[in-house]
Amino acid sequence: MSTWVGIGRSEIGLVRTMNQDAFATLDPLGLWAVADGMGGHVGGEIAAQAAIASITAQAQLSADTLRQGQTAPPTFLADAIMQAHHAILGRVRLEPKLRGMGTTIVLLYIETTEVLTAHLGHLGDSRAYRFRSGTLTPLTRDHTLIEKYLDRGILTPKTARTHPERHVLTQALGMSGPLKPSISSYPLEPDDLLLLCSDGLTKMMEDDDIQDIFKAGKGDPIRTCDRLIGESLDRGGTDNVT
Repeated sequence: MSTWVGIGRSEIGLVRTMNQDAFATLDPLGLWAVADGMGGHVGGEIAAQAAIASITAQAQLSADTLRQGQTAPPTFLADAIMQAHHAILGRVRLEPKLRGMGTTIVLLYIETTEVLTAHLGHLGDSRAYRFRSGTLTPLTRDHTLIEKYLDRGILTPKTARTHPERHVLTQALGMSGPLKPSISSYPLEPDDLLLLCSDGLTKMMEDDDIQDIFKAGKGDPIRTCDRLIGESLDRGGTDNVT
C-alpha cells in the first residue's frame, strides 16, 4: 500500500493584512484541502477556517467506512463540501454581521485500496494539478465567469488573463443559490506529485512557470512547496498564497 505525505505552506503575501486562506494535511486519513476565504474584514478568514474544520471532522467520522469501501470517495467529497457549505450558512445565521462571507474549496482524497486513485472535489478557483514525468496537468476547472466566457468562445485565453471579471466566482461555499461541486477521479502512479493551491499562486505565475519549479524540485515536495511560495512573493505577493 502506498503512503502519501502532504506538505502545506501558507503566506499572507506582501499586500494583504490578513491571511484568509486555510488548509489541512490529514495524511493518516488520505485527505488534503485548501480553502480561500472571502467577504468582509474577517469573514473570509472565518469561512475558510470553518470549512476546513467541518471537512476535517467529517473525514475523521468517515475514515473507517472510506477505508473499508463502504463509502465511495466521490460521494464522501460531495457530501463533505455540502456539509461545509451548510456549516458556513449556519454561522451566518448566528452572526448576521458575517453575511456575505464564503470560501473556495479544493479537496483531495487518495484511495490506495485497489487502484491508486486521486479523487477531487472543488468549488471556486482554488485548483488541483498533477505533475508526472516532467509535465504539469490541471485537474480542475475554475468556477468563474471567465471560464463560462471561454466555453462560449467570448474570450480567448490571452484576453481572459487580464479581463476585469477574471476573479468573479460562479460557485463557492456560502454563496446563495444551488451549488454543484465538481467531483472527478484520476488514476495515479507512485511517483506522481499533486498540488492544491489558492489563486494567490496562480495569479502570480503561469502553469508553465509552476511546471518549471516542479522540474527544479526533482521530486522533493518540501523544496518545491517552498519555491512556489517564494516565487509568488518575489513576483509581488498581491494575495495570500497557499
